[in-house]
Amino acid sequence: MEESRPRRAPARVRAVPIAVTPEGFWCCPSPAALHKSLKNPHHHHHHPGGGGNNIHSSKQQQRKIPSAPPSVASSVQQNAPSVTGESGRREAPDEQNATAAAAVDAVPDKRQEQAGDGEAQQHKICVGFGQPETTDLTVMLFGKEGIAVRMTVHRDVLCGSSTFFAEKLADDSHGDSPLRSVEIHDCDDAEIYVETVGLMYCDEAKHKLLKQNVSRVLRIMKVAESLGFHACVKSCLDYLEAVPWVGEEEDSVVSSIRHLQSKSYGVSPLLKRVTSDSLYSPTDTLSHIVEMVLKSSDDRGRREMKALVLNLLKDSSRCTEGTPNICSELFYSSCRGCLERLQLLLAEASEAGFPSQVTRQITLETDNLLWLVEILVNQRICDDFVVMWASQSELASLHAKLHVASRHTVSCITARLFVGIGRGEMLPSKDTRLLLLQVWLQALIDDYSWLQCSCRSFDRKLVEEGIGQTILTLPLEDQRSILLTWLGRFLKLGDNCPNLQRAFEVWWRRTFVRPYVNQAR
Repeated sequence: MEESRPRRAPARVRAVPIAVTPEGFWCCPSPAALHKSLKNPHHHHHHPGGGGNNIHSSKQQQRKIPSAPPSVASSVQQNAPSVTGESGRREAPDEQNATAAAAVDAVPDKRQEQAGDGEAQQHKICVGFGQPETTDLTVMLFGKEGIAVRMTVHRDVLCGSSTFFAEKLADDSHGDSPLRSVEIHDCDDAEIYVETVGLMYCDEAKHKLLKQNVSRVLRIMKVAESLGFHACVKSCLDYLEAVPWVGEEEDSVVSSIRHLQSKSYGVSPLLKRVTSDSLYSPTDTLSHIVEMVLKSSDDRGRREMKALVLNLLKDSSRCTEGTPNICSELFYSSCRGCLERLQLLLAEASEAGFPSQVTRQITLETDNLLWLVEILVNQRICDDFVVMWASQSELASLHAKLHVASRHTVSCITARLFVGIGRGEMLPSKDTRLLLLQVWLQALIDDYSWLQCSCRSFDRKLVEEGIGQTILTLPLEDQRSILLTWLGRFLKLGDNCPNLQRAFEVWWRRTFVRPYVNQAR
């Protein structure tokens, strides 16, 4: 019976990689590093059958561990944690104080070893802080990744820094024999937990966080808060207040610190980065930005800022979809101002001997109106502007008096409205659509050749499709009147007139084919 009993393989001591933080702390490796080392056992053990060789390999790695940075070399013995294996705790104190080297033993747990090879093993890590010979407390940390960390620490340091340990040790003390071991189970972040305990040995934790990133500092702050390590939480907040937040870090920081407002940590300076108590409302600020862009005289700066503000407003409208548009009056006020200035400029340009810069100013105002129209389209509030533009009969009469070189950019606004109606981006009433065609279609036809030659953004096919779709939304008699007028112009101008043949075909079928089809049915 004894011969048939399977022999238990001897426990192997594996050399596990040790993570060294930029501050010089020796920290337990992350769970990913542990799992990586355990998946590749032959990386550390060249002779699986020889236990002595494994121990020798572990000692060689111990000598290769880098020392702490020069900036903290003088305080390694007192402040930086030392990491030792089970056998390393029996070394001489002088040898321990001479180096900051450490060894980590990942030893299979005996209870799990008896459960079989298929079950996950618990991996033990031993970490020591400060002077090893003066430690008087052991903290056992059990992580959710199957990691058990034993920290040999000093009672007075932990009690003086952490309210959690102070209360724990005060409640669990038994008479004259103080508690010498504390167990913490289901730890979410064992690596950061060990590093946070190491920060209790530092006089100023803020300086130790200088080379950390925001996400790691947030993890440290979370652990420090759970331990009641108030000095560390304050240092983390000071760090977060001073560094930039990039990308998604802003949301992470705000969500992590918002619940601290009720406590005396002073998180208001951080939250003021994303919230304001200013008397200036967002609408007033946006109005000021729009006014600055509309009055800009530099072509490149105006073009780039218009594109930027347009995209930002588009993104904002997606986030606030379904809420009332509080900026509607702001944009329409700007539109009315541009229309008034444009009418004055056209009146000035209609007189003989007008200054040459008037043409440039007309171009700037029409460009401003086009930008405002794009904003209104993105905000889905452009219907009222169609009414406003269709009612500009006086502006259209002034337009006819100007030379085409000075006036053709005005027709870009009309073209954009036709495209919007054809796409369904705006829904003006039937009377408004008819009035728009009656007031501005002829002006657009007169400027059509210049629009094709002088405007880079002018898309002929898109504009013609929009005009045709707008006409086809009207009653059949109005379609007939407008399309017959267009036909006369197209037969004279050819390519210098919008090609509305597709709309003409639809109207033809509606007029000459559909009545007979209905009778046949």
